[in-house]
Amino acid sequence: MTTVAAYAAPAAKAPLERTTIERRPVGEHDVLIEIKFAGICHSDIHQAREGWGEAIFPMVPGHEIAGIVTEVGPGVTKFAAGDRVGVGCMVDSCRECENCEAGLEQYCTRGNVGTYNAIGKDGEPTYGGYSTHIVVDEAFTVRIPEGLSLDEAAPLLCAGITTYSPLKHWNAGPGKKVAVVGMGGLGHMGVKIAHALGAEVTVLSQSLRKKDDGLKLGADHYYATSDPKTFKELRGSFDLILSTVSAPLDLDTFLSLLKTDGAFVNVGAPEEPVSLNLFSVIGGRKTLAGSGIGGIQETQEMLDFCAEHGFGAEIELISAGEINEAYERVLNSDVRYRFVIDVATI
Repeated sequence: MTTVAAYAAPAAKAPLERTTIERRPVGEHDVLIEIKFAGICHSDIHQAREGWGEAIFPMVPGHEIAGIVTEVGPGVTKFAAGDRVGVGCMVDSCRECENCEAGLEQYCTRGNVGTYNAIGKDGEPTYGGYSTHIVVDEAFTVRIPEGLSLDEAAPLLCAGITTYSPLKHWNAGPGKKVAVVGMGGLGHMGVKIAHALGAEVTVLSQSLRKKDDGLKLGADHYYATSDPKTFKELRGSFDLILSTVSAPLDLDTFLSLLKTDGAFVNVGAPEEPVSLNLFSVIGGRKTLAGSGIGGIQETQEMLDFCAEHGFGAEIELISAGEINEAYERVLNSDVRYRFVIDVATI
């Protein structure tokens, strides 16, 4: 076991504080990663504050990890010391079920093992990226292409893949009209990726505060959802709406914006249930769907796609001592567009 420095929430809703944790020895198929940067995802806050239910404490959040391999196990074939790598939202799965065999480890029927706030196959709690080092099986590690800087690549491991996967699955591309609800950590990546895929992109945000940013990142149109005229004007406009917000929405109103056979896909996960009038989907044969992250192969594909198109995330680099303040700013939508921790400051 190796003792490493980390930032952890000692209990639900408690401020995060510097501590030490134990990392397992490097096993046959493991890589030891010196973490350089870790993104702050809204889901870190949901879990550290038990917004999604009971959690495991102490909790070291962080599932947007970018770093350098410093040691590999004897059976490792994919990576060598010095490689630039990333780790996302999961670090293991059963590897045997139908979904795992299809490269959909995120939907493992026995449940994947989360990078933090989970119990690994060894029976020990998993600890995430707000730490100096992590040991991960090579099968759940991805390569960060040379074209991406590590700090801007870190958020791609969640925000990037969470938007890339549904955009690909629902065929965003030339000739398709795609709307992205919310212009935050997930939303800004949804805009970049949908634009790079060739779709006509509209941002639906509460206000026009970030309109200039949205257009600069690739949106063709930008509307305020606080303006009732928006919903009249855009009725029946979109093939696909990607909702990235974690606040409950009036689904019936948003579903009215879809064309026949359109899909409204949720990647943001509100803590409260939402209601729906089923006539909103019956009329127009519409789909209300959800999407998680992507599998490991698709995550690698997404990183290669972003490198090929020359973009990472829009980030604000912070020191570890600013994590608690960053959490409050995320809740106030005061970040453009992803906080990334410089792990050297831990």
